[in-house]
Amino acid sequence: MLNRRTLLTGTTGFAVMGLALGKAAAAGLTGIEKASMRGSINATELGVQPGTSDDQSKAFAKLLRDANSRDMAVFLPAGTYVVSNLSLPGRVRLSGVPGATRIVYGGDGHLFMAEQADHIELSGLVFDGSNRSIGDYAQGLLDLRRVGHLVVDNCQITGSGKNGLSLERAAGRIERSDISGAADAGIYSVEAAGLSISGNTVSDCANGGILVHRWQAAEDGTMVTGNRVQRISARSGGTGQNGNGINAFRAGNVVISGNVVSDCAFSAIRANSSSNLQISGNTCSRSGETAVYSEFSFEGAVISNNIVDGAANGISIVNFNEGGRMGVCSGNIVRNLSTSGPYTADPPGFGVGIAVEADTIASNNVIENAPLYGMSIGWGPYLRNVVATGNIIRKAGTGIVVSVVEGAGTAVISDNVIDGALNGAVIGQRWAEPVTADLTQLSNSGFAHLTVERNRVS
Repeated sequence: MLNRRTLLTGTTGFAVMGLALGKAAAAGLTGIEKASMRGSINATELGVQPGTSDDQSKAFAKLLRDANSRDMAVFLPAGTYVVSNLSLPGRVRLSGVPGATRIVYGGDGHLFMAEQADHIELSGLVFDGSNRSIGDYAQGLLDLRRVGHLVVDNCQITGSGKNGLSLERAAGRIERSDISGAADAGIYSVEAAGLSISGNTVSDCANGGILVHRWQAAEDGTMVTGNRVQRISARSGGTGQNGNGINAFRAGNVVISGNVVSDCAFSAIRANSSSNLQISGNTCSRSGETAVYSEFSFEGAVISNNIVDGAANGISIVNFNEGGRMGVCSGNIVRNLSTSGPYTADPPGFGVGIAVEADTIASNNVIENAPLYGMSIGWGPYLRNVVATGNIIRKAGTGIVVSVVEGAGTAVISDNVIDGALNGAVIGQRWAEPVTADLTQLSNSGFAHLTVERNRVS
């Protein structure tokens, strides 16, 4: 009769026999079939071996094609893999041991390129360009174009002969990665389609840190948050197109927040022709030119709660002559500015804390040690609808200068505290030339477009 004991004994026997059969069957499986059992492919089982001196490009390309055809992930064990000229298939999920799995560029073209891919996910990998030259047709060590969903996570990208990571029309996220030593920019994105760049370190790049660009001005929506960007040079020169830690160009609806940016040849954060822009909560140290810049033909910029310590100019929201208008500049700390910059400045020169021109509120900022002006309002006739209120300005050459050129529009300067301004608290200027006495000491400014009231001067 069947009882509990005989049932358990019988089933145990079947289990042991099944395990043995399973092992025997598995011994004859291909690498892909084994991978199907565990959900990913171990690259070494398909002939890609770490640590060899041979170029493994052909084996690596076949591995990626096989994984794509089966829609599977690939794992690369620790070690060095020398490859070149790999064109990624439509679906790639490639991972390794963080800091220990190294994919080294062998030269003569490019490392990784993708065109019209559905899903690319790279994690735990080191991409080393070895400072080798990259072909004219490629934009970066990793050149990824028209990617529907992109993830670059916990990777290192170093020694690129162009951009470290070049993206075109990519959606997805770049996060927790370290990009360094690029001959151009660390991360270059053009025409993004919903991109997040967060928690990365970008350092020691020759021309730029994180670049968010478009070919024509349009909504972009990239979020650049919580990154550390440092030691960015301007090897290719110019007066601002290079040498910026974070740069938005023609890209609308971009959010740049919570970043720590230091030691950039030009701006820590620079936006050109980028509307509906938010720059908030960033710490910007030792910028060579204007630390935070919103310039040229933009409409709508909120620059708030940033710290600027060390720059030629602090914050500029300008170029009304090009259509630059509509801004809020509030809650920022700007300090320790210099009259020296990376080139000979046009008038009025360097050393300005905050400069605004049109349809802008500048309120509740603290400005200290601005050797030229604490605040500059308007430039020639390019002044309209500016309110400067509730600011504290200490130790400035001139506290606030405001344009009194014919055609200048309305400005209200009220309820500010100005302490230790050497050349006057509020002075009217024609372009860079002072032409009035201190307007805080007059009962009437004498200019119909100006209201100057309730400022405390010491």
